[in-house]
Amino acid sequence: MSVTVLYFASLRDAAGVASESMPLPVSLPALYEDLREKHGFSLPAQRLRVAMDGEFVDWGVAPREGAEIAFIPPVSGG
Repeated sequence: MSVTVLYFASLRDAAGVASESMPLPVSLPALYEDLREKHGFSLPAQRLRVAMDGEFVDWGVAPREGAEIAFIPPVSGG
């Protein structure tokens, strides 16, 4: 049982990969905390948007087996 995590922008740079498979987490916040420890992400979850299977979701939505989960950092422009 697993999910695929997609990375964008600064999270992709920090992780060094565009995506990876992770065990099915108990929650989206727990998954992000595991990834913060693994990759050293500095952004707190409150600064990110989260999407599952291509749609933005609330952090309280339960992850599903086989889902694609994306953590999307704030975008800066100039």
